[in-house]
Amino acid sequence: MFPFCTDPDTLDTVRWFACYLTTGKHMSFYLSFGTVLLLLAITAPTALAFGFAGAAAARSRFLPLSLFGKGYIAIVRGVPDIAFFLFFVIALDQIFEWTRHQVLCPDWDQPIRQGNDFIVCQAAKLPLNTAPQWMHETYGFFLAVLTFALVFGAFAANVLFGAMRAVPRAQMETAEAYGMTRRQAFWRVLVPQMWIYAIPGLSNLWMVLIKATPLLFLLGVEDIVYWARELGSSKTPRFTDYPHGDWRMWYFLALLVFYLAFTRVSEIALERLTVRLSHGQATAQGEAQRRAGA
Repeated sequence: MFPFCTDPDTLDTVRWFACYLTTGKHMSFYLSFGTVLLLLAITAPTALAFGFAGAAAARSRFLPLSLFGKGYIAIVRGVPDIAFFLFFVIALDQIFEWTRHQVLCPDWDQPIRQGNDFIVCQAAKLPLNTAPQWMHETYGFFLAVLTFALVFGAFAANVLFGAMRAVPRAQMETAEAYGMTRRQAFWRVLVPQMWIYAIPGLSNLWMVLIKATPLLFLLGVEDIVYWARELGSSKTPRFTDYPHGDWRMWYFLALLVFYLAFTRVSEIALERLTVRLSHGQATAQGEAQRRAGA
């Protein structure tokens, strides 16, 4: 990074650390923080969409749809997260490749399952072996986002389902008495009011999602935990220009500060959102706001 980094053995302490902290691997470490933030930025709304769809399905009067929504919530919540992150991604990848195999290689005359091996034609591989590295990394990140969204979507669905049931039934009946259809009452009365009841559960779910981001390492994505362990472990002069002892404690201490700061910022944002959603609501905080404004 710096011109004086040519010979690390001749550097004083300050310059040595300046060169050490600007190596290519450290740049990847810094970029991995962006990977975590990008995962959260994409996964949170996607999981919320899955959750809303699951909650709406669970409260449907159409029995098969209701069973599907309740089954999605019960099954995903009942299976340990680690099982999904270790095995669901493999199954999802094989489903995509199997689908492509059926379309792109209809003349294939060999079994796809050969013992423990899953073999498809080269054209069906995702991504292709000839694809650039960034496509492999993007595909792995896509699988990670989809897995996170499905898992946390089930928990969000359970929270939203409870929030929908918390809205007083009398308000729905009043809306229908004024001539609204069930769909109009759902979107105009139920949905706007349910969020204040859902915020506490969704806030906890957001915190859990933040803490779950290190599971990216299990999905093959080089996240901040991977780089902290890689860079912090002992390095000898034989394998690096910047040898050092076991510094993992300092790297993981930096991760601790990052996660604590990020969760604190999240708490402040969620508190402000709760205050905003409480305006005009028949809740204790909404009543306090009305008294304060009177």
